[in-house]
Amino acid sequence: MIIWINGAFGAGKTTLAYELNRRIPNSFVYDPENVGYFIRKNAPKSILKEDFQDHVIWREINFSMLQTIDNDFSDTIIVPMTIVNPQYFNEIILRLRTNGAEVHHFTLLANRETLLRRLKSRGDGKNSWPAKQIDRCIASLSQDTFKIHIQTDNLKLEEIMDRVAKECNIELQSDNRGHLRKRIDRLITKIKHIRI
Repeated sequence: MIIWINGAFGAGKTTLAYELNRRIPNSFVYDPENVGYFIRKNAPKSILKEDFQDHVIWREINFSMLQTIDNDFSDTIIVPMTIVNPQYFNEIILRLRTNGAEVHHFTLLANRETLLRRLKSRGDGKNSWPAKQIDRCIASLSQDTFKIHIQTDNLKLEEIMDRVAKECNIELQSDNRGHLRKRIDRLITKIKHIRI
């Protein structure tokens, strides 16, 4: 099973993914961004596109990797990745489904102010690349193609996890961490995934 967590930058995809990873036994987090960084490091600058998702090979590699992992790995794969282009959604997610993968897709939605506040908390200002993508993300991700939608502005992370687990028919392991430990773990996740 693949759980794809979509949403605008700052929606909480990575935090949700790693919290689910802690609560779903033997699950694995797959990060498609790593393919983008590989492309940027290994191709001439003159052919690089501003958004690495616009490279056909980015979509091909991620589809192939997820198909291979899904075929060989019997547990849950969690994928936190923003995809706003319906064509790219079809080339990866719909194609995986067509080839027999069980893919549950969720889009974390939030209003512009919430997203800007969340981005600021991780060091991205209002003129950063992620902040400049907010309007495009909100417009695209509200389409039916990107359902199941979860409006996160007033939800706690635990409520979002419960909704995802229910939709996927997964029982989450109990979480015995205290409030402080959870905050520390989430801060570590945020720091580890800061892109410079």
